[in-house]
Amino acid sequence: PTGVPGLHLAELTASQFLDIWRHFDADGNGYIEGKELENFFQELESARKGAGVDSKKDNLGDKMKEFMHKYDKNADGKIEMAELAQILPTEENFLLCFRQHVRSSSEFMEAWRRYDTDRSGYIEANELKGFLSDLLKKANRPYDEPKLQEYTQTILRMFDMNGDGKLGLSEMSR
Repeated sequence: PTGVPGLHLAELTASQFLDIWRHFDADGNGYIEGKELENFFQELESARKGAGVDSKKDNLGDKMKEFMHKYDKNADGKIEMAELAQILPTEENFLLCFRQHVRSSSEFMEAWRRYDTDRSGYIEANELKGFLSDLLKKANRPYDEPKLQEYTQTILRMFDMNGDGKLGLSEMSR
């Protein structure tokens, strides 16, 4: 059984990362926790075995404790997206960069107003693209047009809950 595609890859693209996130955050609450976490951990272990990275024969419980100690930075017993981005080798940790940029709500609102150019209360795909391109410049991340397109799509898939192809303020504030 191959399990979840991507868990054994050297580097994930932003959209592969998101697929994995979606797969494990089954209830969509923004955390991998409880049973989801166990599933994630077992998949991760078998992916590592498959890649020949099986370290020592510890039991799963111990490994999981050690794992959580290492990655659950705020020790809340669940993995959030930023923490997962540290675990999986995601290209350029693009999502983290996005997250950090919109950390504070005032900063977020300011950015929102700057990019919601038509004041519709939504950021359409083209406006989002401007936002991301500025973000990448700010973070000194090299990118090209196809990359930017992929990132834009990824963010849309991440936050566009009603699938209308644009982000509402309530969707983004999540």
